[in-house]
Amino acid sequence: MLRATGLRERKMKDEVLLEVRDLKVYFPVTRGILRRKVADIKAVDGVEFEIGKGETFGLIGESGSGKTTVGRAITRLVPIKEGKIFFKGKDVLGLGEGELRVLRKSITYIFQDPYSSLNPRQTAGSIVGEPLIIHRLVNSKREYRRRVEELFASVGLDPAMIERYPHEFSGGQRQRLAIARAIASQPFLVICDEPVSALDVSIQAQIINLFQELQEKFEGLSYLFISHDLAVVRHICERIAVMYLGRIVEVAERLTVFDRPLHPYTKALISAVPIPDPIVERRRERIILKGEIPSPLAIPKGCRFSPRCPAARSECYDIEPELREVEKSHYVACALYG
Repeated sequence: MLRATGLRERKMKDEVLLEVRDLKVYFPVTRGILRRKVADIKAVDGVEFEIGKGETFGLIGESGSGKTTVGRAITRLVPIKEGKIFFKGKDVLGLGEGELRVLRKSITYIFQDPYSSLNPRQTAGSIVGEPLIIHRLVNSKREYRRRVEELFASVGLDPAMIERYPHEFSGGQRQRLAIARAIASQPFLVICDEPVSALDVSIQAQIINLFQELQEKFEGLSYLFISHDLAVVRHICERIAVMYLGRIVEVAERLTVFDRPLHPYTKALISAVPIPDPIVERRRERIILKGEIPSPLAIPKGCRFSPRCPAARSECYDIEPELREVEKSHYVACALYG
């Protein structure tokens, strides 16, 4: 069963942990023997948002919208074409190799698949304890062993399982190992990339509760929670950004996004979430989008959502709307609210 969560007060400007400004990540398309560049895949094309200290910020959208690329760009796992990323006020893109190592101590990553993200040849204890060695956080074998046991206990695993290998754990236990590894270096920000999508529903609830418990235990811990599961995002996130084809189309606090969505794409996503009450489910409006999300190789002119938008007007096919604040702390990129 999921624990209840309250919406914390919006963070003040001086508590901003991460700022992303006009982020662009393009992947070149090449052809021929000489691998000549012929086009760019615009995976992320001008994304902006910020995450406060201690905040859980959700990034949602269909597959192919660029969510995962944003997460990897923040940790510089993919090349960045343009933009700025500031972590605790420091320019991430200007860091050298040594400084980048320090950054990756403070920003850690939890991958989607707990089966492929763990080295099958390492014991569970060495997987969890590896960051302690890399970042030189322990001074002796005794301290290393104690810290690893503490990390196991903090994510609900029996420290007696330290010498086991990943194949000896269930899917939920493997994801707990991945979480223990992510928090080993005591980071300020954890990027969670679809961290529960590969798990059974009952196990998902346990992992989500674990994320919340860790946030309460480690004061100031922030999450960037990347997901397409709106039910999970609604439960754990405080603010939510909706992505479509490489750009953010709406940003607002959690309850605002679900109760008063403004962008037609957000409305369509929310309408697709089933409601357990059959009477409400029958009466509510369902928005069925036509077609598929376009290829980032052939981005439509004007608003990227216009070919599928049920409310598109003539100007939507010519002018790409900017993300603007239409009400307090509610940002939308749509000509309907220009």
